[in-house]
Amino acid sequence: MSLPDNNGSRPLYARVRERLIERIRSGEWKPGQLIANEFEIAAEFGVSQGTARKAIGDLASEGLVVRRQGRGTFVVEHTPAHVLFRFFNLFDADGVAVVPDSRDARSSLAPASSEEREALGLDAGAQVIRITRIRTRDGAPFIAETIALPEALFPGLVEQAEMPNTLYDLFQKAYGVLVTRTDDHLSAVAADTQTAATLGIAPGTPLLRIGRIAFGLDDRPVEWRVSLCHLPDAHYLARSR
Repeated sequence: MSLPDNNGSRPLYARVRERLIERIRSGEWKPGQLIANEFEIAAEFGVSQGTARKAIGDLASEGLVVRRQGRGTFVVEHTPAHVLFRFFNLFDADGVAVVPDSRDARSSLAPASSEEREALGLDAGAQVIRITRIRTRDGAPFIAETIALPEALFPGLVEQAEMPNTLYDLFQKAYGVLVTRTDDHLSAVAADTQTAATLGIAPGTPLLRIGRIAFGLDDRPVEWRVSLCHLPDAHYLARSR
C-alpha cells in the first residue's frame, strides 16, 4: 500500500501512524480490538519492521492503543475504571485515588458562551450540550461541575435519560469520540453563593477550579469542563507522561 506525502517532509513512520489512526477513527478498529502486529503492518505498507514498530509505539505513547504482554496490541477502551485511573487526578492525604460518584445530572441545548466557544474552537452562534452535575465522595458533595460539548459531535445526547458517572466511555462507545489527552487549567477561587449552597459550604470557602479541555483523535477539542472542587483533605496530582 502506498504512503503518499504531499509535502515530502513527514517521516515514513508518521505516515504509517496516520493510516493506523484513521482505522481507529473510522471504526475499522474498534475499542478493545486486537490490531495487526508490526510484521503485518510492515508487510502491508512496504516498510521496515522498525518503522512499523515506531508507528505503533507512538500510538501507545499517545494512549490510543495498549500493549499486553504475550497477547498483542489492542485499541484502548475507555471503561469507567480506565477513565478514572487516567483522567481523574484527585487523591487523598494518603495518596489513594479519590473515586467520585455523580448525582443530579441535567443536560440542555444552549448557545455557547464566549468561554465555551474559545475553549472548543466554535463559531459565534454555535450550540453546545451543557451538562451540570454534582460529584460526590462517600455520599457527600465535593465538586460542582459544568460540561460543554459541541452539539455536532454528540447528536441526541441531550435526550439521554441518565448520564453515566464517567462520560468518556460513553463518548467512545456511542459516538466514536476517543478522548486522547486533556489540558487542565488550575486556579484558586472563592465559592459563590450558588456553589456554596450546592456543596453545603460557606460562601467564600476556597475552592480549586479545574478548567479542562479534552481532545480527540484529530487533536481537536471535544469537551470543555469546569470543576469547582472543595478539597479540605485531598489534592490534585499532576503526572508527567
